[in-house]
Amino acid sequence: MIDYSEGTGKQYHIQTAAGEVGRYVLLPGDPKRCEKIAQHFDNPVLVADNREYVTYTGTLDGQKVSVTSTGIGGPSAAIAMEELKRCGADTFLRVGTCGGMQIPVKGGDLVIATGAIRAEGTSREYAPIEYPAVSDFDLAFALREAADHLGFSSHMGVVQCKDSFYGQHEPELKPVGYDLLNKWDAWVKCGCLASEMESAALFIVGSCLRVRVGTVLLCIANQERAKAGLPNEQVHDTSSAIKTAIEAIRILMRKDG
Repeated sequence: MIDYSEGTGKQYHIQTAAGEVGRYVLLPGDPKRCEKIAQHFDNPVLVADNREYVTYTGTLDGQKVSVTSTGIGGPSAAIAMEELKRCGADTFLRVGTCGGMQIPVKGGDLVIATGAIRAEGTSREYAPIEYPAVSDFDLAFALREAADHLGFSSHMGVVQCKDSFYGQHEPELKPVGYDLLNKWDAWVKCGCLASEMESAALFIVGSCLRVRVGTVLLCIANQERAKAGLPNEQVHDTSSAIKTAIEAIRILMRKDG
């Protein structure tokens, strides 16, 4: 492969080098969320800020940890994971947001993804569509343990991943709206908990790279609750997802020894 960094030793997109990130990396989508997450580390340092990728590294219980933003969608998330792996990371935890799809999933609840529907494009360039996108079980159960310990309402199950935000929210305006609506109805009937944009790609890329990947999401709101005429509070504060992710990393560190 061509060295697009021209000998600097830095990864081309995320602009970090080997030794500059920890084994454990939290992955928010929003670059602005990185500083908020890094405040939970001891001695956090801004390592890189390039394109949609912002990276801080610090320590947690004496072990090096990092946070790197991935931007929106599977392509940029896959790039981040590929390059972080080359810098030494092997455990990744997406900390993001989602829209609920089942009536019990309310704004402010957490969704812990055990698997993801591959209704996006990135994962198809890594594995055949028949291969399932699944979370690392140790990470998923560490997240559930953390959420329970912290007293946050959480749901575990499958999420749906797509490439078009407005394809979800305005499907009737799209030329392929008939397909979007029919598939959405199928996902709901199958018990899919929520919709988001990155986990399917991260789970599949993680499988190919043989690294551990998990996901915890804040449910912002639920369009199925709105459709049913039920209360549909909007919650945008990601603190509960961040605290759960930090506690889950601590749990995993203890198990890893």
